[in-house]
Amino acid sequence: MPEYEFIDVYVPRGVSRKDATRLLTDHAEYGHWELDRLTLRLDGSRRVRLRRRIIRQIRATW
Repeated sequence: MPEYEFIDVYVPRGVSRKDATRLLTDHAEYGHWELDRLTLRLDGSRRVRLRRRIIRQIRATW
């Protein structure tokens, strides 16, 4: 079963859709994050949960 780490990003209501897309694209490209959940709130703000897989290395034995 894969393990993930999560980060929550808050996008205020004054941020345009284009700017929010650019922000999330930067997180995806440079931080290897993927979209887990997006919540649009009543006041127009967005709460975005991003995730990325944790890769554990197995220790080599000699």
